[in-house]
Amino acid sequence: MSDPRAYWDGEADTFDDEPDHGLGDPATREAWRQLLAAHLPMPPVDVVDLGCGTGTLSVLLAEAGHRVRGLDLSPAMISRARAKAGAAGPEVAVGVGDAAQPPYDAASADVVLCRHVLWALPDAPAALARWVGLLRPGGRLVLVEGRWHTGAGIDAATCRRLVEPHASRVDVVPLVDEVYWGGPITDERYLLVAH
Repeated sequence: MSDPRAYWDGEADTFDDEPDHGLGDPATREAWRQLLAAHLPMPPVDVVDLGCGTGTLSVLLAEAGHRVRGLDLSPAMISRARAKAGAAGPEVAVGVGDAAQPPYDAASADVVLCRHVLWALPDAPAALARWVGLLRPGGRLVLVEGRWHTGAGIDAATCRRLVEPHASRVDVVPLVDEVYWGGPITDERYLLVAH
């Protein structure tokens, strides 16, 4: 991808059409709400959603009572995230920026959440080190990743190996239930939580 910002700006209009992006189906939305609630601390805590796209998970977490900051490289995605947060009601601070180099202070978050971001970065180990640096003591890194049928992505074993140097414990939860994706899947998708 020669110009990631332009690419994602071009995807913004239809990004939420994917069931797991827009969470328009109540069952899918509830499944993601329950999944995140089971792996995040009790609200309210400070969450940074890096590569937040149109802000769906940012809004979901703000509705649960968390204090959320969302960041995405694409101005078009952030415009949609602002509109989505405004319509939903919860306050979410979203801005344009590079998820690989977030502009936040060290030790300013209890949770760093990234969905489908790590696999696309040119220097994943450096990004992980920066993300872990954002966490307060006892914080959690929460990654939603996969190795998709297209051949893109990052498998769980590789992701675990990248994260383990930064964590005392790493849990991987396979996300095989079609409710998360709006239909059956044939590839690898998972949630990784690092403490």
